[in-house]
Amino acid sequence: MATVAQPCPSWTSGSVPLSKRLTRRRFSGRINTLTRLTPQAALVQAPPSPSAPRDNSSIQVLTLSRANDLQAEARAMARAANASVYNPQLIASMYGSQPVKVVRRTLQIVVALGSFGLKLLLDQRNGVLVKNRRLRASELKNIFTKLGPTFVKLGQGLSTRPDICPPEYLEELSELQDGLPTFPDEEAFACIERELDLSLDSIFSSISPSPIAAASLGQVYKAQLKYSGRLVAVKVQRPAIEEAIGLDFYLIRGLNVNFDRFLQEGQNARRFKKLYADKEDICVPDVFWDYTSAKVLTMEWVDGVKLNEQEAIERQGLKVLDLVNTGIQCSLRQLLEYGYFHADPHPGNLLATPEGKLAFLDFGMMSETPEEARSAIIGHVVHLVNRDYEAMARDYYALDFLSPDVDVSPIVPALRDFFDDALNYTVSELNFKTLVDGLGNVLYQFPFNVPAYYALILRSLTVLEGLALYADPNFKVLAASYPYFAKRLLTDPNPYLRDALIELLFQDGRFRWGRLENLLVQGRMDRDFSAKEALQPVLKVLLSPDGEELRTLVIKEAVQVTEAFTLSTISDTYKSVPEFMKTLVFNGNANGPIIMSEVETQNMIELRDQVFRIWGLLQSSNDFDPDLLLPILQVLQQPEARRLGERVMGGITQRLAARFLQQVLRVPTSST
Repeated sequence: MATVAQPCPSWTSGSVPLSKRLTRRRFSGRINTLTRLTPQAALVQAPPSPSAPRDNSSIQVLTLSRANDLQAEARAMARAANASVYNPQLIASMYGSQPVKVVRRTLQIVVALGSFGLKLLLDQRNGVLVKNRRLRASELKNIFTKLGPTFVKLGQGLSTRPDICPPEYLEELSELQDGLPTFPDEEAFACIERELDLSLDSIFSSISPSPIAAASLGQVYKAQLKYSGRLVAVKVQRPAIEEAIGLDFYLIRGLNVNFDRFLQEGQNARRFKKLYADKEDICVPDVFWDYTSAKVLTMEWVDGVKLNEQEAIERQGLKVLDLVNTGIQCSLRQLLEYGYFHADPHPGNLLATPEGKLAFLDFGMMSETPEEARSAIIGHVVHLVNRDYEAMARDYYALDFLSPDVDVSPIVPALRDFFDDALNYTVSELNFKTLVDGLGNVLYQFPFNVPAYYALILRSLTVLEGLALYADPNFKVLAASYPYFAKRLLTDPNPYLRDALIELLFQDGRFRWGRLENLLVQGRMDRDFSAKEALQPVLKVLLSPDGEELRTLVIKEAVQVTEAFTLSTISDTYKSVPEFMKTLVFNGNANGPIIMSEVETQNMIELRDQVFRIWGLLQSSNDFDPDLLLPILQVLQQPEARRLGERVMGGITQRLAARFLQQVLRVPTSST
């Protein structure tokens, strides 16, 4: 749920004290002995910087802080020990004795969804099913909103399932807002006191008189902690929500849910901060565990502007595209590096802070990308670049889209038809929404089962691209993502990604020097790119026992590159020879001591220059140091490396000898 800093009556000089503003209520004043301890925020430290070593005293302070955090979290878990848990057997016995309530809710659901289904049948009979799809999708969104929290969440879930819903439904349901009215503030404040076993006056010096945000499961207040003066966002669970959702789940049957969501959300925030807040441009609020329970979550207040409020962001001297790009890079780390990601990054959950940081809020909906799928997604991008549609279709096994017994051969033509039409230029120029919509149409035609994690990935990146398009209609999320993919392909030692890199660089038995240069150019745009990490893994693969096929290709390319250096240098030298010397020594031969066509000469020079550019890119890397070549030289001293060098030299000798013989016999060479 988004929390945005707004002016609020309780923060003015004329703010009414809590004790007077809430005269109808009596504070219990009960203070649990456990919560008399100094409350601690869940401060998760970023990994230490090598350039900033810690002394013993700072380590002791950090250790004590973490110990206090764990104790505070344990107290929060103790408060949540009695949180409601949905159990089909127990709830069946409860609602079995309340038939009137069950029948009333059943009729409400059946009438709402039944009338919608009838409209679909009439549309189909009248031949306007596709024409009215957008209208019906909007109606379904409104129905889910009226039916309450359970169906709001159901609609949000369907908005991530392109294998179930057509594109129009995906778009409408993705806009589904938790548009429920707020509940009385008196009930919210009573819930805080009851859950924390403390009076409001003992916790807060002030609190907003009304919620600053509300959703289906709860609402948020802005408050100031009494003990420290820190501003916090206090999320309070909607009363009787267990009964409302429990009845729906009883009717749906077979589902299992617990109601300690706020405690889980706090733990999600702590884990997210530990993984991703090491970057200086990312902000994740702290959790105050001593003021958190199953129904109350207290987190650090973050001042900021919603990411879709472009004018407000620019007034702070910030750029929307910079913030969106930060979000994309962080999302890629979430999705493909650690696998733990924020699954609901809508504009209200992403704030631009005055310091230019991107703040993530609301950690109630999180998901994880399986480790195998992380590499498979990057490989999928490689296959897309190569337009290898058969390999793309096979990727769906690893991505868990298809069961192993499904034949992918009918899928290949559908992928080819869509992508050959979409990829008029390059993958990086492809609009991500176009890609998602087109791929969704393909998935809709075949027996795909899109895993929840993948659907949420598509949703996350689509939201970020949508935010960027407000500022720049030509923005392409795939282009912004390419530096990350390039860095991972060049530096990740994962065997799957090593194979993907080789597959990308070698095609039809030839090395694609242009692609390597492009990868280095793009990879250097990622601030975490390391030239050292890019060089060593490739050499290890090349010299491994299983690398014979690759070595054969590399030998061929090494011979061509060395020949290009040798002959292009000879050609350049010959051009500087005076004309009378050319006539005297070479009988005026335009090519001098070698015979090459003009095209071949130009290709040789271009190859040489390209290799020089690639080496220059490596040298210009921020972490490039001649010392990084030492471990590479150690690798090159291995027996396999020496044998590889001998094979390269043998190939060069044969090529140059052949050219010399052609020169003697005056036989023109063919372009290679």
